[in-house]
Amino acid sequence: MDPHHPYLIGDCLIHIFTFLTEDDLISASTVCKDWYEAAETPWLWRRICLQRWSFCNLAALGVDHLNHSWKRYFHRRCHLEKNMTQGRSGGYTCKSLRGHTGRVVGLVYLQGNSSLMPDLSKCSAIVCSASTDGTVRAWNIQNGENLWCSPVQSPLTKIIVDEKQEVIITSDSAGLITTWQGQTGQQLASFSTASSHCTLLQYNINNNWFLTVGTGQGSICTLADLTLTKTSSLMVCDSFRVDILLVSPDKKWIVAGTKENADLSLKVIYSESLTSPSEDEGTLCQSVPVPGCQAAVFIPTQPARLAIIHDSELRGNKALTVFDVSIKKMKYKTEIQVQQVESFSLTLNHFSSHILLEAKNSNCIVLAAEEQLMVYSLKGAMLASFKDHSMPISSICVDNFRVVTASQDLSLRVLTWKNDPDHGLTLESQYHLLGGSRTMSRGFTHVSCDYSSIVGSVEGNNGKDVLKAYSFTS
Repeated sequence: MDPHHPYLIGDCLIHIFTFLTEDDLISASTVCKDWYEAAETPWLWRRICLQRWSFCNLAALGVDHLNHSWKRYFHRRCHLEKNMTQGRSGGYTCKSLRGHTGRVVGLVYLQGNSSLMPDLSKCSAIVCSASTDGTVRAWNIQNGENLWCSPVQSPLTKIIVDEKQEVIITSDSAGLITTWQGQTGQQLASFSTASSHCTLLQYNINNNWFLTVGTGQGSICTLADLTLTKTSSLMVCDSFRVDILLVSPDKKWIVAGTKENADLSLKVIYSESLTSPSEDEGTLCQSVPVPGCQAAVFIPTQPARLAIIHDSELRGNKALTVFDVSIKKMKYKTEIQVQQVESFSLTLNHFSSHILLEAKNSNCIVLAAEEQLMVYSLKGAMLASFKDHSMPISSICVDNFRVVTASQDLSLRVLTWKNDPDHGLTLESQYHLLGGSRTMSRGFTHVSCDYSSIVGSVEGNNGKDVLKAYSFTS
């Protein structure tokens, strides 16, 4: 080596160290001073982080520009994921959030740690819950503090959130739709649908805010802005309640339908027909050519690919069919095309009435029926199957790191995604989180999670539900 160019040695070492694993890199740093300095190069640890996760929230490093920042980020995130994967005592804290005097009908993260861009400096999350006691409550789940409680109204039936605007949307048993300012609990606006059943769907198109509400009479009503100004109303399943309401990832399509009537099909509606209706042009709407829908989900990584679980031609059996939705413009008219991509039979108990369906990516869907959790490819291959619960699964939460299932057996089951060299993406069952004793509780009813915490609602025997919040530490 040329003694007049000592940095050449460092450059060579750094290049050689790119072939090492993180454990080998740490071992190499103990050899001598030069190796230590090369092994501590921020670029090396940044490369290791991005190779492992492909997404890293750079803001999590804060204002610290020391050479060890990326290394610390790697170790903290590995430690957090180890705690989330193992679920051992000391790797997480559990808080019981009490205050509701009725049943919890839903819970949502107002502020959470995104699984796509996790922020390791974020030490608190806020969850909002709605109850039949007529109130919305906001909770800091790390310290168990009740931040605010809304005024009492009619029993609440649904809750959703717009995390970007930090706005909570609820419906009650009288059909009143209400928006709440997430930080303070202040009521922003309300709109009456006069329906005891409401299904809520919030979405944004070109930075414009919309809320579509499905009613118990079979219609959908679309409201604009946080003032809840009505823009349109459309009948989609006459006299049967709308309990399926979805928006496509590209926000061009709304899917609405009912599970109450096996003879009715889902409707695909061009969203612009609802958000900006024209008197000259009718609503652009098309039926999906399968009856008896039990569950549906849009594939999140595709513009408009829809998976539906429905009754099959064989009596009592069910099938999963995948469709692509597109628009075809002709000289004198425009029409919606719903084209079948895949279809296959499901090995479900034909008595299963409560089916939950979520999508992981372009080729992986998760469904729960009774006590069983299954993972399928979109071509029908079963990638994994689990029967960890002793009673039916009541709710599931799916993100990029794990799947959490809530069950009436009073437990949450945590499973993590794994890339198998031979079989590709699959799930690996990890551990249970228990919700209490049978003398006080009946089982979990809802579950939600962010990257570093899990919150579930437990049905109390005394009619007062409790939230269980599990926060994992890094």
